[in-house]
Amino acid sequence: MPDPCGTAPWPEGYPEFHPRPWLANGHLQTIFGNFLPRPDHLPAPTRQLITVAPAHGSQIASQVLCECHWQPLPDRSSRPTAIIVHGLEGSSRSQYVIGNANKLWRAGCNVVRMNMRNCGGRDYEMARLTPTLYHSGLSTDVDRVMRFFIETEGLASISLIGYSMGGNLVLKLAGDLALTAPPELRSVIAVSPAADLAASADALHEWQNRLYERKFLRALLKRFRRKTVLFPRAFDPQRAAAARVLHSIAVPTLLLHACDDPFIRFNAETRATIAANPHITLLETEHGGHCAFVAPRDRTNGYDGYWAEHTAMRFLLAHS
Repeated sequence: MPDPCGTAPWPEGYPEFHPRPWLANGHLQTIFGNFLPRPDHLPAPTRQLITVAPAHGSQIASQVLCECHWQPLPDRSSRPTAIIVHGLEGSSRSQYVIGNANKLWRAGCNVVRMNMRNCGGRDYEMARLTPTLYHSGLSTDVDRVMRFFIETEGLASISLIGYSMGGNLVLKLAGDLALTAPPELRSVIAVSPAADLAASADALHEWQNRLYERKFLRALLKRFRRKTVLFPRAFDPQRAAAARVLHSIAVPTLLLHACDDPFIRFNAETRATIAANPHITLLETEHGGHCAFVAPRDRTNGYDGYWAEHTAMRFLLAHS
């Protein structure tokens, strides 16, 4: 019988999470953690369009936008590189992406802020560069982005960091690759991943989560209406969850999840799979909400309280 939420042993070497006193509630953590602005001192990014699916019949190729922050030459290729993937209806400008990117950049890493299909840019510019919408099964997009930069930049150490739906994508990719993952892929980090899509979708429909459901659906419908105008014949019904391939993950993987996450759920089978895979480290906290984990600040050492971002960086650097 797998452990219920929050009762698995806490691995050594990882600081525990304690919520900021006035945010000891999953909903408050989620709202404030995702919208409190992070200081942004990144240099101007290099914009890179990457083809993730070739043209097919009358359909154009699909491209995604990556915003890249490269460390100076000649050491660029030997520095750790983080590819950060946002969540549902987010983008490379989401606050948790900005927070991670700034910390990793200061630590000497290359940073690639990857947008899913249609996301990023200005005024729906990316909607014209793919006939399809993003979805939870498109882990191949992350794979193509990763391999593009391995080839073009000669990178020696890459880590994938995904939030929510992005967390599902990076976990699914690691599971699909299994033992065939390129040696440059050193670690995978998933924060509040939607790995059990059915259970999480059911939780999103619960009455206390109607605010999130309305927000996501309103944004998705707006995006969908725009797509039907640009590509009226395109439709791709494929969906996929990472849970079915977690057992195959063979690279060091960190999974962060809060028991008071309003709508992300892991079923018993998924928990048993995580516990049985020695490559996966699960940090499951009592509080933290969805993609938030806002802890008290400590101004004496410059700690900003964004526990997940610091924990992700610690894991990445330890496995680079």
